[in-house]
Amino acid sequence: MLSELPIVQAPMGGGPSTPELAAAVGEAGGLGFLAAGYRSVAAVRADIAALRGLSRRPFGINLFAPPARPGEPAEIASYAEELRGDAERRGVELGEPRYDDDGWEEKLALCADERVPLVSFTFGCPDAAVLRRLHEAGCSTWVTVTTPAEAAAATRAGAGALVVQGVEAGGHRGSYNPAQPGELGLLALLQLVRTETGLPLVSTGGIADAAAVRAVLAAGASAAQLGTAFMLTPEAGTSEAHRRALRGSERTVLTRAFTGRLARGIENRFIREHEHAAPLGYPEVHHLTAPLRAAARAEGDPDGLNLWAGEAYALTREQPAAELVRSLAAQVA
Repeated sequence: MLSELPIVQAPMGGGPSTPELAAAVGEAGGLGFLAAGYRSVAAVRADIAALRGLSRRPFGINLFAPPARPGEPAEIASYAEELRGDAERRGVELGEPRYDDDGWEEKLALCADERVPLVSFTFGCPDAAVLRRLHEAGCSTWVTVTTPAEAAAATRAGAGALVVQGVEAGGHRGSYNPAQPGELGLLALLQLVRTETGLPLVSTGGIADAAAVRAVLAAGASAAQLGTAFMLTPEAGTSEAHRRALRGSERTVLTRAFTGRLARGIENRFIREHEHAAPLGYPEVHHLTAPLRAAARAEGDPDGLNLWAGEAYALTREQPAAELVRSLAAQVA
């Protein structure tokens, strides 16, 4: 699994994942990840260089598989009208709701050229030719799955391992079809996926302490991937507004309001006001709301930005990443 310990730091797009966090996790014996989503190829290349300057441990990079189809233009235009008042109050223009593939080919080439030890995928499974290309470049490959059928498809395509994401997970659902996201809890999903594949399984979703790590290992996972648990570490790039929300007690909900793709976050005013009108349409809605979220982040307003968090976020502690990894490992051994 490329690490001494069965502890993986989840890739967290939008800021929390940093070279410093991945390095700290790796140096403690876990597996650190960089998040390539939303970032330019030049920024990802710089992150790789920074991480390699901090640690010689293996690491992973997560890529977003290209969206299968664009959203409905009329629905997205209607949502833009819904948000216009928010933009006026914040003094910003709404973003262009463009459809793109997040630099897919360029990022694949970068991972191959840099011989990244591990490349993981979410939002879909690359075809077999892509996975072979990475394997030939020396890259291991993991594919995120949220249903047994997705697990079977990723196995057939030649994935090296599967990241099994339960519905408890914070952030985006990794489902292949955003209109039919996997809805199973992690332990049930692990049992069902084991009937579809003999590949190594990395479990993720609502794992925040050693007891949960032990549970998924006992259920057949080779490792546990934790995301929210690392968001209050000093090495994470989590915004101050997001950190404050993680210290609170609001419930988490699944929402399309921020990106047009279902994701779990801490409920706030933006979700309550706009979820009813939010269409399917990733990445168009992501680009549309980006200026609103950036303004709220700059103002320190947790009611205006996406506060991604898993269902067990109340267990998140403020401690250095290496200390968290060592503590988990000591209690799991």
